Amino acid sequence: MNISSIVVRVLPKYCESTVEMLKSCEVCDYFMHDETKIIVTIEGEDVSEEIGKLKKIQKMDHVISADMMYSYSEDELEKEKDKIEKSGDINEWLNDTNQNAGLISYAGDLKKKF
Repeated sequence: MNISSIVVRVLPKYCESTVEMLKSCEVCDYFMHDETKIIVTIEGEDVSEEIGKLKKIQKMDHVISADMMYSYSEDELEKEKDKIEKSGDINEWLNDTNQNAGLISYAGDLKKKF
């Protein structure tokens, strides 16, 4: 299960009506708001389900923007770790506890270093 927080931005004159719309929809859970920002969370089995829900919020009347601020995807992270371990694509040097991690020169892409 994934969970993400969304910040929904609206004009002050539409804030209360948008809050009520978000509270009554089945796409998200409402948490709090001020004059122009509304905080909600969405849940999904995977990222694609969450993106679908985010797009529904973005299309609601009076929504200026709706952006994912935080996302937690424990199940997907574990699946990706399993794929990597089963693929055998992990360089043996990375698993060698006798190596000095300080020797890794990171420039945004480790793949090209090996």
